[in-house]
Amino acid sequence: MISLADLQRRIHAGELSPDDAIAQSQEAILAQEKTIGAFVCRAENVRAPSAGPLRGIAVGIKDIMDTADFPTEMGSPIYRGFRSRGDAAVVMMLKQAGATIVGKTTTTAFASVDPTPTLNPHNHGHTPGGSSSGSAAAVAAGMIPLALGTQTGGSVIRPASFCGVAAIKPSYRLLPTVGVKCYSWTLDTVGLFAAGVDDVARGLSAMTGRPELMLSASVASPRIGVVTQHFAGAPEAAGAEALQTAARVAERAGATVHGVDLQEIVAQAWRAHPLIQEFEAHRALAWEYRENYDAMPPLLRSKLDESRDTTPAAYDAAIETAHRARQALEKVFDDVDVLLTLSAPGAAPKGLASTGDARYNRLWTLMGVPCVNVPAHVAEGGLPVGVQVIARYGADAQALAAARFVEQALARK
Repeated sequence: MISLADLQRRIHAGELSPDDAIAQSQEAILAQEKTIGAFVCRAENVRAPSAGPLRGIAVGIKDIMDTADFPTEMGSPIYRGFRSRGDAAVVMMLKQAGATIVGKTTTTAFASVDPTPTLNPHNHGHTPGGSSSGSAAAVAAGMIPLALGTQTGGSVIRPASFCGVAAIKPSYRLLPTVGVKCYSWTLDTVGLFAAGVDDVARGLSAMTGRPELMLSASVASPRIGVVTQHFAGAPEAAGAEALQTAARVAERAGATVHGVDLQEIVAQAWRAHPLIQEFEAHRALAWEYRENYDAMPPLLRSKLDESRDTTPAAYDAAIETAHRARQALEKVFDDVDVLLTLSAPGAAPKGLASTGDARYNRLWTLMGVPCVNVPAHVAEGGLPVGVQVIARYGADAQALAAARFVEQALARK
C-alpha cells in the first residue's frame, strides 16, 4: 500500500515532487484497476497543487459525493451521467489542503446493500465489503494513499476490515455531509481510508485544519475496555481471533485491558438502529422510490418495501432510546480511555452476492462516536480481519492515538 505519511516526508525533503507522487498513483491504478474495479471514473491528466499539506496525495471519492469535475452517479442508473455544479464540502476541504482528486470510487447503490462488481484485492473471490467498496479496495490495492467513504451502518469500518486497511469513522459531523447523497441524516458519517493509522490521522488533520489529530512520536498506554457486543450475536472464529489477539498484544505492550459490559439501554439502541435508518431513508430517497421504483436496486427496494409502514411514533421512540443510550455510553468512558471491539463478524464473505454484515458497526454509528479500524489478523485465504478502537464522542484524537498503540503492538507480536 502507499503510505500517505511516507509520501509527505519524501515531498517535504525534496526527494519526490508532488507531480511525481501523483504519477506513481496513476501508474498503480493502470496496473491494478482492470482487475479490481475500484473506480467508476478517473482523471487521466492531473497535476498536483504546489502548496498544502496534502499536495502530491491522490484521493478517491466515493461516488455519492458531489464533484464538479466528475459525474456523481450514486451506483444507480437513475443518476447515470448526472453532474453537480459544485463539489461536496468534504471534497473542497481536500482540495483546499492541496489534495488531488483522481477519480470516483464504486459505491453500492445509494450507499445501501446491493453489491458492486469491485473485488477484494487480497482474494478476488471475496467481497471488499460495502457500501464504500471502491474506496477500501483502491487503498488496499496500493492504487491511492487516501480515499473517502461514508458510514450509515458499517460502510467504512467493515470494508476496511475486509480489505486490511486503516480507516476512521469520525465523530458525527466532524466532517460535513453537505453535498453527500443522504440516506439517514441521523447516521450518515463521512470517513477516511488509508494504509495505516498515522496516514488516516494525517489525512483527517489536514482536511479539518486540526493539528491535535496528528499523532505524536510516542503514544501513551491506554486503558482499554473490551466489548464483545453479545447482543449482536457470536462472531465467526476469525473475528473472535482478531479481537483476542489485539487485546492480548495491547496488554503485553502496557495497556490496561479488561472486559466491559454495556447497559441494556445500549443493546436497545442497537436494536433501534435499523428502524431509524430505514424511516429516514424513506424520506431521503422518497423521489427515487416513488418516481423511479422499477429502477431501484432490488435489495434496497425490498428493504424499503418492508419498512414503509413504520410510524412516526415508533421512530420518535427509537430516537429517544438512542439519546438515552448515548448518555449511558458516555459514563462508560469514565473508567476507560477507549473500547476495543469487532470490526466485522469475520473475514470477507465469499463471492459478491453480499457486502457483509454490519451488526458490529451499527451501534457505534448511532452513538456518533469515533471508530478506527486496525487490521489485526489474517484468516484463511489471506483475508484480513480488523478490530475497531472507539473513544467517547469528540475524542477523535484519543481514538487515533489508542488505535496507533494497538497497531504498533500488533506489529511487534
